[in-house]
Amino acid sequence: MADLLHSAALRIGGDTARLDAEVLLAHHLGCSRGDLILNPDRNIHPQDYEKLIERRANGEPVAHITGSREFWSLALKVTPDVLIPRPDTETLIEVALQRCTAPRRILDLGTGSGALLLAALSEWPQATGLGIDASPAALAVAQENAHRTGLAERAAFRLGDWGEGLTERFDLILSNPPYIAENDSLSEEVRRHEPARALFAGSDGLDDYRRILPQLAELLNPGGLALLEIGHRQGPALLDMAAAHGLAARIYPDLAGRDRCAALHIPPLEPAA
Repeated sequence: MADLLHSAALRIGGDTARLDAEVLLAHHLGCSRGDLILNPDRNIHPQDYEKLIERRANGEPVAHITGSREFWSLALKVTPDVLIPRPDTETLIEVALQRCTAPRRILDLGTGSGALLLAALSEWPQATGLGIDASPAALAVAQENAHRTGLAERAAFRLGDWGEGLTERFDLILSNPPYIAENDSLSEEVRRHEPARALFAGSDGLDDYRRILPQLAELLNPGGLALLEIGHRQGPALLDMAAAHGLAARIYPDLAGRDRCAALHIPPLEPAA
């Protein structure tokens, strides 16, 4: 098996080649990567495994080949119709756990695979949530993930355009909107295989924030919190936009120390003099 994995990693290339080779072999064998490493003596069909390696060597994301990606310890279905959940996005859940005590209603704007909403519901068993997306195909994936994770009874999904038309208020709002500028450099793998509508947001990457921030005052309960994923150079712009809409804001970094999460809330009214 060691020789097979070494050869596969050489074909794949890149910084994660060995990891990719192991994940794909575990997928081929129907076991976990940890189990594969602990129990390497297995019957392998080299030709079938080779087909998986060829797909990866041609730039197809591992998550699309396996059909799943782990996010916040949840095994989620992934298709080309949704953005592949990434570890950086878990920063929003970490900040939510720091800042929120016990949210009852949670809103996920641009839910995609449902990753953020389902992760939050897994942490607060008393909460229910709503995921909004403009893509019917993405909503189908999110709904399936809710069933897979046993959270379907507490998660609803609806077709929509950010927060437009919503009359309910929420304790916690989560969103990973598109924030890449149209002319920004992007890996060929991402550009070719992930949905452009989930990536790009105008010439400066801020178009969707310009739509979301004006809606927050009508969507947040008193004391509620909105957490938006941002690009690592967008913190100052988000702080300015928040102030322009009467929102208090703070920027939180991801594990690499880069700006990743904008936390916004409605500041309390100052008492009259």
